Amino acid sequence: MNYQTIDVRFQGTICFLRFYRPDANNTINSHFVEECHQVLDLCEKSANIVVLEGLPEVFCFGADFQNLYAKMKSGQHIDETPEPLYELWLKLANGPFITISHVRGKVNAGGVGFVASSDIVIADETAQFSLSELLFGLLPACVLPFLIRRIGFQKANYMTLTTQTISAQQAQTWGLVDVFDRQSEDLLRKYLIRLRYIPKKGIYRYKSYMNSIQDSLVQSKPLAIAANQEVFSDPHNLERIFKYIETGQFPSGN
Repeated sequence: MNYQTIDVRFQGTICFLRFYRPDANNTINSHFVEECHQVLDLCEKSANIVVLEGLPEVFCFGADFQNLYAKMKSGQHIDETPEPLYELWLKLANGPFITISHVRGKVNAGGVGFVASSDIVIADETAQFSLSELLFGLLPACVLPFLIRRIGFQKANYMTLTTQTISAQQAQTWGLVDVFDRQSEDLLRKYLIRLRYIPKKGIYRYKSYMNSIQDSLVQSKPLAIAANQEVFSDPHNLERIFKYIETGQFPSGN
């Protein structure tokens, strides 16, 4: 299939899904989410491993504010639901395949959701992670259930409140990254050599069991979606996004 926002290739039972929106900083829009869903639906039957990759400078930078800006400027109502994106992360976390995020460069906001929903995270030393939502009066509402599951409440709380960037080394210390190295491609190859021997049925049974003893992600979904929709329907927050796109400067905090 021909995709507009991603590149996809299969190598045996391994699917390599690369986010590819170079002109938009690998940000997330509805078409991007839809195409990722299509690939993961295929992977439920045909893949044992799904490897998520981005560009060398940016893995994924969160919501497409340029798209929101265009809609606001044309007077369109902002009514996109975050549910498809949350469901996409649920597929990565709970699906019958091993999900690996291979991270290079910047990861912000919703990009952290992809990382946090992965089974294994491999990074190179350029990887940087941040949650910038509160600068705009927004919340990383849909990211937090996945992030808290991975690194714990207080560290997720710290990332959200400070909006500061953390390095690959710090992310590994906190558990957001499992391993990192200057040559992350070599690390990835080593892991794939070992993981490819795990049978599909074994992966399915294991992840089904893990989901049954920790089902917080499904339980958190209604609250996460409601909180996300609330902050994106606030006109003051939309105005902050509007000014940021026009000036390139973060809001003043008022």
